[in-house]
Amino acid sequence: MYRTNTCGELTESNVNETVTLSGWVQGVRDMGFVIWVDLRDRYGITQLVFDEQRSSPELMEQARKLGREFVIQTTGKVIERTSKNPNIPTGNIELLVENLSILNSSLTPPFTIEDETDGGEELRMKYRYLDIRRNPVKDKLIFRSKVAQLVRNYLSNEGFIEVETPVLIKSTPEGARDFVVPSRMNPGQFYALPQSPQTFKQLLMVGGLDKYFQIVKCFRDEDLRADRQPEFTQIDCEMSFVEQEDVIQTFEGLTKHLLKKLKNIEFEQFPRMSYEEAMRKYGNDKPDIRFGMQFIELNDELKNSGFKIFDEAELVVGINAEGCASYTRKQIDALTDWVKRPQIGASGMVYVRYNEDGTIKSSVDKFYSEEQLRKVIEKAKSQPGDLILILSGNADKVRPQLSALRMEVAEKQGLRNPEVFAPLWVVDFPLLEWNEEEKRFAAMHHPFTSPKPEDIPLLEKEPGKVRANAYDLVLNGNEIGGGSVRIFDKELQSKMFSLLGFSPEDAEAQFGFLMNAFKFGAPPHAGLAFGFDRLVALLGGQEVIRDYIAFPKNNSGRDVMIDAPSPIHQQQLDELEIALSPKK
Repeated sequence: MYRTNTCGELTESNVNETVTLSGWVQGVRDMGFVIWVDLRDRYGITQLVFDEQRSSPELMEQARKLGREFVIQTTGKVIERTSKNPNIPTGNIELLVENLSILNSSLTPPFTIEDETDGGEELRMKYRYLDIRRNPVKDKLIFRSKVAQLVRNYLSNEGFIEVETPVLIKSTPEGARDFVVPSRMNPGQFYALPQSPQTFKQLLMVGGLDKYFQIVKCFRDEDLRADRQPEFTQIDCEMSFVEQEDVIQTFEGLTKHLLKKLKNIEFEQFPRMSYEEAMRKYGNDKPDIRFGMQFIELNDELKNSGFKIFDEAELVVGINAEGCASYTRKQIDALTDWVKRPQIGASGMVYVRYNEDGTIKSSVDKFYSEEQLRKVIEKAKSQPGDLILILSGNADKVRPQLSALRMEVAEKQGLRNPEVFAPLWVVDFPLLEWNEEEKRFAAMHHPFTSPKPEDIPLLEKEPGKVRANAYDLVLNGNEIGGGSVRIFDKELQSKMFSLLGFSPEDAEAQFGFLMNAFKFGAPPHAGLAFGFDRLVALLGGQEVIRDYIAFPKNNSGRDVMIDAPSPIHQQQLDELEIALSPKK
């Protein structure tokens, strides 16, 4: 056998035992008369020792040929170390080698296989298989596996059935861009890779499976960022004969279970907040509630006082940054420049400083009396030492701008502790949002989301006011899951398609299979999907999902390890009857 033990399990209780280990050479230290080799596998590191008094000349010579990342097998006797290493589980022992076999040699790796490596991100992605040998990456993948196992066990115990749904499906016009796959057997026709298994899980409810889940790959051809990949994983779920509260309770239970098992943190009921309240208080629909800095609307206190920027604004709104009155002018100018970046788009920023001695200083002193500024202080419930930061403009634009500023200040103040967890349900989303370019309504979630029953009468004349039976689960300012009660009545679904601009023919062509299924007795049903990559990253204390994916793509959507995407042979193009346009 290649090994009797792993490199992470031997202790003083194994002294005098003869064992066989296999793994990779982490490093070699040759002192002339004695050679130490660190042998590594997934489970840990064991120190091997060769010395001139106890090892043959042939064995010493063999040890001197070893290089970093050589794959070796070794047999020897476990002995107690004279110089112990308390930092590793095997630090009290070492293996006196009696037999050594080189299973495979290795080139010198392009970066050090250490916790703190000298390799840049692009280089490590190119040699991802080497990067996985490092503990920080290996441990994240093991953690991901643990989370997946906990999810499967929990949902299975709750009566959910795991079902695989198709990967080659039909392209739909709603949502992000599809990745398309040409069909050789059906020239000129294409499959799409699923953005989610949405329609299939609804069909499983029509099929009577009652509770479904799947940890499933999904695909979206959209611009990338730190928490997005072109292919990603969802925990996809659906339930029959349930209302919104049933779904919320089930998946709040799953989230509590994960936090308890992985972080030993217990929660009572998660707080809830309407979409309208989230936008009003935080400027986005996934607020980070680990800290305060709720929005303070200041129209009454600051408009109509001769300061043109505020007087012409639809909304004047600010945040109270506790303890930030000590910010220097340079720090405040840096924040002003930050909000004026194109990514944020604010025209400027005003501050009101409430000094420790009780005096007030602002960047608009010449327009406002101390009495007026004190009203701002009172409205913000500021304390001496606080700093109020104010933006103004169109309400729909200034709220997201201030939301970004709130997060930036929180980051600078160390308020976004990754080991503090603040879950939140956001509910009562708008059913529809107006697409100004196309001059039509679009589904805020997807076309199968049910309106609130009490808002259905508004569909005819005031569709923009209709609320959805939809809910998002937010964790630390990140949406980790979202879902809705589905439309199961074919007449209401037809109405929804009409509001979204589908002709009856278009709706039939795109979703006829689902509408036909509803004619055969569709139960009331609802569901939710977690973004698994993001959930795992947040539970692991990070927001960048790439580190928790075995073989991720870079920010250009490329796999630099295998060099994909790449051109395909002309013969394949001919078989698919695809003619590429000449490069412009």
